[in-house]
Amino acid sequence: EYTFDPHLYLQQIVVVGSGGTGSQLAKQLASLLYHRREKRQTVPELVFIDPDIIEPHNIGRQAFIPAEIGEPKAAVLARRYNFAFGLEIQAICKPLNAAKHLNRNALVCGCVDNHHARKELASAQQITWIDAGNGFNFGQVVIGNRGDWTTVMDGLDRAQDGKCRFLPHAGLLFPELFQPEKPEKTDEAPLSCAELVIRDEQHLYVNAVMGQMVAQYVYQLLNREPITSFVSFATLSPNFAIRSIPITRENLATYSA
Repeated sequence: EYTFDPHLYLQQIVVVGSGGTGSQLAKQLASLLYHRREKRQTVPELVFIDPDIIEPHNIGRQAFIPAEIGEPKAAVLARRYNFAFGLEIQAICKPLNAAKHLNRNALVCGCVDNHHARKELASAQQITWIDAGNGFNFGQVVIGNRGDWTTVMDGLDRAQDGKCRFLPHAGLLFPELFQPEKPEKTDEAPLSCAELVIRDEQHLYVNAVMGQMVAQYVYQLLNREPITSFVSFATLSPNFAIRSIPITRENLATYSA
């Protein structure tokens, strides 16, 4: 087994998507940075990116209240946790532009639900990308930094002390994430996660679980703790369980075949 060590000095953490998973993750990361500051540890820049505004059906599952309806999601979350923790979180209330918004060597947490945003994330150069995706009562979180199998597998050959620098990003593991979802009825527009919850087509707590899983990977990277898995799966029912896939040549080869 290998451990993932991208040799990052994290100066920027970017959360792309401030909806179901992103709004849950925002508090986790704000709390993490607050405690790092209290311990006099380095505190990277934190940025929230989302062009959407808060709508009535977002209330409840997403981390917003009725008084915030009509305001930009990213701005509301940044303001809230800046006031709560004395941080300097930035908000970009526009669609992601990877070339403009993402620094080299940034840690990017993708909490998006469409293929356009994931393609834009995949276009970024030299970032580490933690991607969260979910269905009704299950989901997965992928950590990676490369979009080609040759670099990933060759990196295992050059790994020293079992530490590899490269892992496949979400689009390489699951190419279907780059494909548009087909609506069940051609005359219906795709529903948002919040609308699916209202129709009992998505578990109320699945985004909270995804957010916590992403936050754990961020915690490990910031604290230089060994990361020994490249993808983690969660199911909420009928029995709650989380399963992580270890970084081995055999496991990676399964996805590259």
